[in-house]
Amino acid sequence: MRVIELSWRAGLDAAQAADVEALAAAAADVDGTAPLGEHVLMHLTDAGAAHLLALEGGALRGVAQLDTADGVAELVVHPDHRRAGLGRRIVEEVLARAGGELRVWAHGQHPGAVALAARLGFTPVRELWQMRRSLLAPIGEPELPPGVRLRSFVPGQDDEEFLRVNNAAFDWHPEQGGWDRAQLRLREAEPWFDPAGFLLAVDEADRLLGFHWTKVHAGPDPIGEVYVLGVDPSARGMRLGVALTLAGLRHLRERGLSRVLLYVEADNTPAVRLYGGLGFTRWQADVSYRR
Repeated sequence: MRVIELSWRAGLDAAQAADVEALAAAAADVDGTAPLGEHVLMHLTDAGAAHLLALEGGALRGVAQLDTADGVAELVVHPDHRRAGLGRRIVEEVLARAGGELRVWAHGQHPGAVALAARLGFTPVRELWQMRRSLLAPIGEPELPPGVRLRSFVPGQDDEEFLRVNNAAFDWHPEQGGWDRAQLRLREAEPWFDPAGFLLAVDEADRLLGFHWTKVHAGPDPIGEVYVLGVDPSARGMRLGVALTLAGLRHLRERGLSRVLLYVEADNTPAVRLYGGLGFTRWQADVSYRR
């Protein structure tokens, strides 16, 4: 009889992190969506993150990451080891470790995750939509207000201005708000980072008014992403959101991509309306459950 043991670890070593990434990739191949968010994968080796490993003879069968400060977790079970109670064991262990309120993300609303949440008394509290559109369809010409121009982000030069505008635009957002230099540096170190696709709208004094940070998901079937798009609250009403979105879409198309995705809060009606007007439609949803 096989025995799968659950073991808590702090920051994972390089081999353990690679095992988690491989497990997540195997699940994505079967489920059609990534089971772990970017934030989880970027913090696998951080000593401040708590990781629960489900191991069978040293082989990784499942994993969870718990943000002990915020009580937020994500988890995944290898497709070959599902429907045997392992997911429930992992969630119950994370609940015990959290010791209070716990929120768990279900990416893509996988039926197994939805059913497990219901059985364990979790209720949905937040929904994040993934929207997509074709880049082969017409993309309008960005129309910038007088005195506003677009240029690319310059690492080291534009850091403080970006953080100022980002944190002002997303002061309400649990993941995107409150960034510091460390958050920016972490992303600049990623292999997908390309300052040429990090577009800034600046005024005549080169003061940042808004930005569109694009991303490319490489692979056999690459897809672009509206990674982060933000406008300084002082510049609202200038329709910079539309112009920046169009400029980013054109940049991604010029890179040879045919599709683009973005993530938006389901209850952010103005943003959903803006993206819908630019040809985006709902593709799938990630749901945060709370108990």
